[in-house]
Formats: sequence, C-alpha cells, structure tokens
Amino acid sequence: MQSEFAHEQAQRHLAQRNRFAALAGVLGVTSLIGIGAAVTSDEAVVLVPITAETLTVSSGGVDTHYLELVTRDTALMLLNRAPESLDYWMEQILKVADPAAHGRLKAELVAIVEEQRGSDISQAFVIRAMEVDTKALTSTVSGTLKTFVGAQVIASQERQFTFRWSRRGLSLALSGFEQNSTPEDQDQ
Repeated sequence: MQSEFAHEQAQRHLAQRNRFAALAGVLGVTSLIGIGAAVTSDEAVVLVPITAETLTVSSGGVDTHYLELVTRDTALMLLNRAPESLDYWMEQILKVADPAAHGRLKAELVAIVEEQRGSDISQAFVIRAMEVDTKALTSTVSGTLKTFVGAQVIASQERQFTFRWSRRGLSLALSGFEQNSTPEDQDQ
C-alpha cells in the first residue's frame, strides 16, 4: 500500500515537474523572441513638434533634417549673446554639451563670459547657409556675425562655424565648435 501511495505521489510530482518544464520552455522561447526583436529593431523616439514635419530619432542613425534643426538652434543660442544674459547663455549651452566634452567647453565659455562681462558688447548671428554631415556628425553654419556696442553696429562680418556632435543613445550632444578661418583672417 505504501508503495502504491509513493508511486501515485511520484507520478503527481513528475506531472507537476513536466508542467513547470513546459512553462519554463514557453517563457524561454518568448524571452528569446522578445530579446531578438529588441536587438534587431531600431529604437525610435517621437520628438515634440518644433516644425510642421514629424521628426523621429532612431537608433539606426541621425536624420539630416533633425541635425539641421539641432544645429540651427544651438548656433543661434551660442552665437547670439548679450552681457545681461551671459550666465543663462553658458548654462543653456552646457545643457546640450556632451559629458565627455563638458569641461573643455565650459573652459572656453568661461573665457568668453569673463571677456564680455561688464561690457556693452553684444553679438547677433544671422544664418545664411548650413551644411550637415550625418555620417561624421558635423555641421557647418555660414552667416553674418554682427557686433554691437549698445545699439551701434561696430562690425558685420561673414563667418563660418563648425559644430561637432556625438551620439549618446537617441540624443545628440555638442562635443565641440570652432570658428573657421576666412580668407580675410589669413591676410592679417
């Protein structure tokens, strides 16, 4: 009798083990399918509308139009400044900076702030043209840089600036910028 009871109990445990094994197998296959889908598909984020077009950023690469918009906004933020807003100006630029370039960019910005603080010198930049390279993550902005003392325009020069970007996940970060030399700069 005890052997029959032990046999029945062993059969129940065996059936229960088989059900758990089948469930584990189904969950394992489902997990593998989910992981495979996550690895092979591009991740996308729908961006807040800042234009009439719908923009998305995917893990597959940076869209040309998106890089143009980010460059436009960063260039205007970086190149339009007045002594009254220097602290805010620097803070906003550092928000879009790549963490790896944060220290170097901050040093460059602090030098500009120290030079301009307490003066009446402001500058405004009017974009004329822009070229972007989504593979190299660079963009070049050309336009007129106007320098003011008070309300008086003291200089109006054609300038070109290059912005370097880095990708972190689905976002772009500013890793550097520089003013390109012009033929007039080389004559001096």
